[in-house]
Amino acid sequence: MSKKTAVVLFQLGGPDSLKAIEPFLYNLFCDPDIIDIPGAFLFRKTLARIISSRRAPKVQKLYEKIGGGSPILVQTELQARRLKESLAKQGLAAEVYIAMRYWHPMTKEVVDRLQREKVDEVVLLPLYPHFSKVSTGSSMNEWKRNVALSNANHFSTKLVESYCDHPLYIAALVENIARALERVPREERKNLHLVFSAHGTPLKLVKQGDPYSHHIRKTYELVVGSGNFGLPHHLCFQSKVGPQKWLEPSLTQTIEMLASKKVSHVIVVPIAFVTDHIETLSEINMEAREEAEHLGIKYFDMMPALIANEKFIACLTDLVLQQLNN
Repeated sequence: MSKKTAVVLFQLGGPDSLKAIEPFLYNLFCDPDIIDIPGAFLFRKTLARIISSRRAPKVQKLYEKIGGGSPILVQTELQARRLKESLAKQGLAAEVYIAMRYWHPMTKEVVDRLQREKVDEVVLLPLYPHFSKVSTGSSMNEWKRNVALSNANHFSTKLVESYCDHPLYIAALVENIARALERVPREERKNLHLVFSAHGTPLKLVKQGDPYSHHIRKTYELVVGSGNFGLPHHLCFQSKVGPQKWLEPSLTQTIEMLASKKVSHVIVVPIAFVTDHIETLSEINMEAREEAEHLGIKYFDMMPALIANEKFIACLTDLVLQQLNN
């Protein structure tokens, strides 16, 4: 009898309505991998409630501008369908599930479903190509907690930890950058600068040995080398929250630096995101665009998200098959 196989896509999740914003933020700030100061378990929920209630009105205004909710689930569902189809073409009949970290469908829902459907083996596939304790690590910890609570130990589990240097992932990024370049009038392309922007993390994580920043740099270097764009390029970070020191330079600092040097054309490459969400649609495509135009940058564009890019789906397919063949 053949094994019943499932793939679970780990992803951050996002509020699907304006009403979901405050509970989404509460779930985020309740994460012990996010708020991890000594003794935090004593006050984490109270602190999360305070932060989420204070931040929600501002965040709500941002979501209103991008349509009233995050597109992340719809785009991840498309990725799941494409991955299932791709695996089937390779002879693997596997269901593909989505486990969001901070909004539905959440990890417990998926664990319960796998139990009901009597799955034998599971491949956990983060849609975070670069490992960090606050992304893949957090999703994995939540998975383990829910498996233990549900006593769901009848299936074997394999985790894809990272794939920041997978050739098909690099090729997918190069292809989407090329698509963005095609939108620029040919005579203006010589003026372009490529700005690779990744979600930032606190510097304390780097000091603790978190490999995320090194993974990001590896992807950046491989994309620049493989793409052979012949254009100036820069790496920066975005989405800083709180007073801690974060990875730098920031996206804002980079735009200010380029404007001071009279750079006229910029394409931002969201290097760590595989779907669209608030960090791309608002933070880059609205806030950074407005700042760039204010500072005199004439042309501002953003690389389209990978979503169901065929090379990216092929990458995910290869990662699943590698795990099952190990």
